[in-house]
Amino acid sequence: MLAENHQMIEHAGANARVLELQARIHSMQATTLDERALPTLPALASVLPGGALRQGSVYSVAGSTTLAMAMLAAPSAGGAWCGVVGVPDFGVEAAARLGIELERLVLAPSPGDQWLTVTAALVDVLTVVVTRPPRRVGDADAARLSARLRQRGATLVVLGDWPQSEATLRIDDSSWRGLGAGHGHLSGREVTVTAGGRPGAGRPRSARLWLPDAHSGVRQSGQGGMRDVAPLRRAAARAGLT
Repeated sequence: MLAENHQMIEHAGANARVLELQARIHSMQATTLDERALPTLPALASVLPGGALRQGSVYSVAGSTTLAMAMLAAPSAGGAWCGVVGVPDFGVEAAARLGIELERLVLAPSPGDQWLTVTAALVDVLTVVVTRPPRRVGDADAARLSARLRQRGATLVVLGDWPQSEATLRIDDSSWRGLGAGHGHLSGREVTVTAGGRPGAGRPRSARLWLPDAHSGVRQSGQGGMRDVAPLRRAAARAGLT
């Protein structure tokens, strides 16, 4: 009887140690995941995989410098140093209005054929870097830079295509508000932002945003939030709007 009781006590003690170890591992994993998430505007978090920009990841943006600026805004406001490579038309006044801290912004507007070298050098020392490749990026170059991003904990936002990006964001439609019949003042631009993840990551997600709103901010339009965009794409295709 005493032996059985002793075994039960040992078994209970082992279970307690296992539960304690599981709790510690869970806590460490949660901390690691939180540390890998960068500050992200709530309007963009609603469509991004995982709900935030992630360190060590690459995101593609199709054809919108303003959308790329919006991705920089929250990390910059949170104290991060950011960089922009190969985007000579990057407007610093517009960036400042969206909340990007110019004191912590590094610009390399015309790196020429050295754009990849310059981008790689900046991700070594900056938190978020926007780059516009002048040509298609090969898989080998993309893999080397991705490894560097993971090692340094930096995030890359590419204006254009990029192999194996975490998500591709684009503006599907856009309308300015504030102008009447030939008069008035522009008070904001309402857009639909769509983010598609990697193959197998599920359907693209979409949100209607003000980019910018009347106060040069970025926020969701209305209460609709996130939605599935596959039916919208099919309807647009039938109407010949794609």
